[in-house]
Amino acid sequence: MPEMIPLGWFHTIIGVTALVSGALALMKYQEITLTTRAGQIYVAATFVTAVTALAIFQRGVFGPGHALAILTLLALFVGLLAATTNVFRGLSRYLQALGFSSTLLFHCIPAVTDGLLRLPVGDPLLATLDDPVLKVCYLVLLLLFLVGITLQLRWIHREQGRSA
Repeated sequence: MPEMIPLGWFHTIIGVTALVSGALALMKYQEITLTTRAGQIYVAATFVTAVTALAIFQRGVFGPGHALAILTLLALFVGLLAATTNVFRGLSRYLQALGFSSTLLFHCIPAVTDGLLRLPVGDPLLATLDDPVLKVCYLVLLLLFLVGITLQLRWIHREQGRSA
């Protein structure tokens, strides 16, 4: 792996901030919303992380990390639109949850990839992006996301039923 540039360090620190605040929001409130400080920090840190990812070209070309950054910005936009307008009517809370929670998955993919390819320093667990262990990790992340979003959407449905 190439050496980390200062922008890469900043990107990583903000990304970890997003991951921690998103996990805290999900554990405490079962969803990421703009009405909580953890949710606000998550959305802001996720935005900064995605934008800085677009400026990092360690391999000199547009790559998968850039595509994930664009997907993250699109999902954030949907989540923010759902959270701040009534454009989606009764589906707003569900789309907010889906938008914001999917960005958590988009954070985890490069976090796991870079973590396994960079750590421990000097003797990383994996040597290449082609290692089959990465594919297993991505599958586990996808399954965790699908289970998590299903539980989250069911919880929102129950909560809306109680308040109606």
